[in-house]
Amino acid sequence: MLRRFSISLEDNLLETFDGYIQSHKYNNRSEAIRDLIRKSFVKKEWEADHMVMGVITLVYDHHQHQLQEKVTEVQHDYHHHIVSTTHVHMDHHNCLEVIIVRGKALEVQELADRLISLRGVRDGNLAMSSTGKSLH
Repeated sequence: MLRRFSISLEDNLLETFDGYIQSHKYNNRSEAIRDLIRKSFVKKEWEADHMVMGVITLVYDHHQHQLQEKVTEVQHDYHHHIVSTTHVHMDHHNCLEVIIVRGKALEVQELADRLISLRGVRDGNLAMSSTGKSLH
């Protein structure tokens, strides 16, 4: 069920928000506001150390001495948090690893930090998401 409500914004804030809506391809303000509210709730889930989902992405040089072994070792240490992994050979030197994770927020963050900080990882990111249970 949808309910209508109104909000008041300063002209410059509304103009900035409308620019955000346009650049992110939202059909209307309501869709954008719903997404921003949900993102706020996801952030709260992570801050409260709830059960969460996330995606860790790593770009690394597979020629870096023992890096692949270290990545695998860390993943085995957190095997109960890893849902799925995908490994892509981007070129002769660079690989992309995508790891879907689930667990308590602090443990998932710790896993991401351990992987991203490995020597030879050129880029790493944790996209934080929700299990969806609190986003109805």
